[in-house]
Amino acid sequence: MSFASWAFGVFFTLVLVGLTICRTRTQRQVVLLLASIYFYAYWKAAYILVLALPAIVDYWCAIAITSAKSPNKRKAWLVASLTTNLGLLGYFKYSNFFLDNLRFAFGIHVPNLHIILPIGISFFTFKTLSYTIDVYRGEIEPCRSLWRYSMFIAFFPELVAGPIVRASIFLPQMTKSLKPSAARFWVGIQMMLLGFSKKLVVADNLALFVDAVFKSPASYSPATVTAAVVAYSLQIYCDFSGYSDIAIGAAKIIGFDFPENFNMPYLSTSVVEFWRRWHITLSNWLRDYLYFALPGFRKGELERYRNLLVTMFLAGLWHGASWTFVAWGCLHGVGITVNHAYQARKRPTRNSRLNRFVAWFATYTFICGTWILFRASSFSVAWAVCRKVPR
Repeated sequence: MSFASWAFGVFFTLVLVGLTICRTRTQRQVVLLLASIYFYAYWKAAYILVLALPAIVDYWCAIAITSAKSPNKRKAWLVASLTTNLGLLGYFKYSNFFLDNLRFAFGIHVPNLHIILPIGISFFTFKTLSYTIDVYRGEIEPCRSLWRYSMFIAFFPELVAGPIVRASIFLPQMTKSLKPSAARFWVGIQMMLLGFSKKLVVADNLALFVDAVFKSPASYSPATVTAAVVAYSLQIYCDFSGYSDIAIGAAKIIGFDFPENFNMPYLSTSVVEFWRRWHITLSNWLRDYLYFALPGFRKGELERYRNLLVTMFLAGLWHGASWTFVAWGCLHGVGITVNHAYQARKRPTRNSRLNRFVAWFATYTFICGTWILFRASSFSVAWAVCRKVPR
């Protein structure tokens, strides 16, 4: 079910009515769990199993991690959780990508699998991974209620496109009454309206222009192609941040406070700052569960830069099963690495308006250039766009 649909408007209204009618917090939690299951099943009912399997596995693995008396057993339960989650993600999202590369590399004729990618699988996989890792690290206690944990996994506002809300933020808020109030409603509805405006008014209309140019970039003038690249930077921002605003606003009305996910990223004066402002919950997840977890983090500068490149390589692959996404991630990895290396060696300079403008312009130009790879359907299309853009 898309947020930008009348079906969601009716659905969300009925959820709020149900929460208002219920007399206890437990009843409201049950309503939210059932509503979230329906929300996901509305798209494809059979894929509820894809959502349920990691929820059940991680629930028991987390408890087993805490109960285990030896480090090896704790690690074994963690591995079981990670294998289940990454196995599902790998099968649904990357099987055909692997087969395509197998055919290309070895000339083996292997037919593609008929797989429909479950919506939101990348997001709820990261949620479940962070939960079991946090339990393993001793940062949170395991949830002892299966249906409450299932609500954390399936909570519909953030299920499809984030933000990626961790168990340490979500589960403690289940002690709230979860009864809609006028004060929370007005704050939440304003965020939702802002999100709908970004998505429906800006992103969807820009997409008409961007799609046409990227479909056949050779047919347009350099000025038009350049305008399309800039337009896409605005489209993808309004699309992603619009969905986040809707999710955060809907959660606010229900009774949950979610972290900010976008903070005017195109005002950044460096690539590092961009990733502190863009999809903040994803950036923090990559930092805490991937970058810090890679070996050699504390050994030296070269190891840290290597880990940055690996992290952004995987971040690109997470966004999509295509080498264009991988290249996009790698370019950002190089950009962040160069940024860190420059900051570590540069001499103090006066932070003038001109310097800030040059830094902003260079950063925004780099970001727009990498968006070409993110948007293009192939390297040939990306190259055709790049050839048209003035240098």
